[in-house]
Amino acid sequence: MWGSILLEVENLSKEYPTPRGPLRILEGVDLRLERGAAVAVMGPSGSGKSTLLYVIGALDPPSAGTVRLDGRDPFAMKERELAAFRNQEIGFIFQDHCLLPQLSVIENVLAPTLVAGTTRGDAERARELLAEVGLSERLEHRPAELSGGEKQRAALARALIRRPSLLLADEPTGNLDQESAARVGALLAELHRRQETILVVVTHSPDLAAHFPVRYELHERKLVKTVNGEP
Repeated sequence: MWGSILLEVENLSKEYPTPRGPLRILEGVDLRLERGAAVAVMGPSGSGKSTLLYVIGALDPPSAGTVRLDGRDPFAMKERELAAFRNQEIGFIFQDHCLLPQLSVIENVLAPTLVAGTTRGDAERARELLAEVGLSERLEHRPAELSGGEKQRAALARALIRRPSLLLADEPTGNLDQESAARVGALLAELHRRQETILVVVTHSPDLAAHFPVRYELHERKLVKTVNGEP
């Protein structure tokens, strides 16, 4: 049921060691999102947007603070449990689609299901998702045979195949032309509205951010909610 707090980020900080001392990227970040929420996080290149996404997505541990998804702390899990948690609960869309070149479109979409063993229901869902993103005629094509926008739409279908609780998109239109970017942005927002999930998109594109009702800005390593694009 929508409306319950699902993603909780509290006092999150992230730094990396350098020869000149620790380089702090994020500091004291707080974020609480309910199931069904969709937010855009904006900021210039180097502001820490991707770092925030990777920590929220349990790909990179925080230096301090906590991340909980549906009350569970992924960084308290053992390695195998964490891998299974990411596979089931979190869907990723990257700027580079990251499709496997040797697989067909439908095989790429089904790839996240291989951990638990692909079922007939998974194959049916893959076809349904590919139909929703306009790729029904491309099921057996390889990524090299697709346009940039088509590759990113296939990546969107792949991210949704396991019905994740949390969908994370890192500059999903950054490598696309204006027309393809507009289509992918609108499609991402529309598909989210049909899923019972949380969506966090990081972008420097105001056009993409405009698709989402809530926007944040990474400002001086902190996450600030914005109104009409202003902190």
